[in-house]
Amino acid sequence: MPNYSELNDLVVQVRRDILRQVHAVDSGHPGGSLGCAEFFVALYQVVMDRKETFDMDGVGEDLFFLSNGHISPVFYSVLARSGYFPVEELSTFRHIDSRLQGHPTTHEGLPGIRIASGSLGQGISVSLGAAEAKKLNNDSHLIYTLCGDGELQEGQNWEAIMYAAANKVDNIILTVDLNGQQIDGATDTVLPLGNVTAKFEAFGWEVLEIKEGNDLEAVIEGLEKAKERTGNGRPVCILLHTVMGNGVDFMMHTHAWHGKAPNDEQLEMALSQNPETLGDY
Repeated sequence: MPNYSELNDLVVQVRRDILRQVHAVDSGHPGGSLGCAEFFVALYQVVMDRKETFDMDGVGEDLFFLSNGHISPVFYSVLARSGYFPVEELSTFRHIDSRLQGHPTTHEGLPGIRIASGSLGQGISVSLGAAEAKKLNNDSHLIYTLCGDGELQEGQNWEAIMYAAANKVDNIILTVDLNGQQIDGATDTVLPLGNVTAKFEAFGWEVLEIKEGNDLEAVIEGLEKAKERTGNGRPVCILLHTVMGNGVDFMMHTHAWHGKAPNDEQLEMALSQNPETLGDY
């Protein structure tokens, strides 16, 4: 049974990490990062079967691929807090020659990063390649991937979604962050996605929804249910309903903080809503 008290403390600390990273360089994407804190903590602390030592081969373990790479602050925080690299390195976020670039890259050799991401629409395709490699290698472990809802406006996604079902790639769990916001406004305003559940089902996917995507227990339960659905001839999709900017009242429910860093006063307000739990870097 997961220790939800400790895990929720970690979620709060991850929020602090996100805020401090983007504030320090006046650059980055706090909104979506804050909304996905529970997902990343659940994935790396409870759900994934992962090795203690990172290697790029990824044989004999579950793998995760981040498609919407602009939410790197939450990814970096959880990787560091999960032991992939020193927490202190978070202070180098977006610095020149840092391993922690604004969008994750691979040539710096940062443990935990398997692909360069941030060019939206590509993550599902990459993940399918990894999933098929697992099958070819008789490796029963799973592939997890995360993309944004606005990202589904990219056509390449639907080619990949169609391919996955046609080829029975049933060792992948795709999570879509449904926060309803993207850089230019609400997704329903920019380009409505319609009934996302019906779309995935029409393309032959098994679909689950996590209505409370910022409730850690609900996220863990939903991810575990998704694992149970794998191996049955159909790819699995989770629709994760989150709140942009979750945990910071003036950042929530708006696209305004998609790619905007808080100033000094705003940082203090935001941190006061998320008291330190594990120690800042």
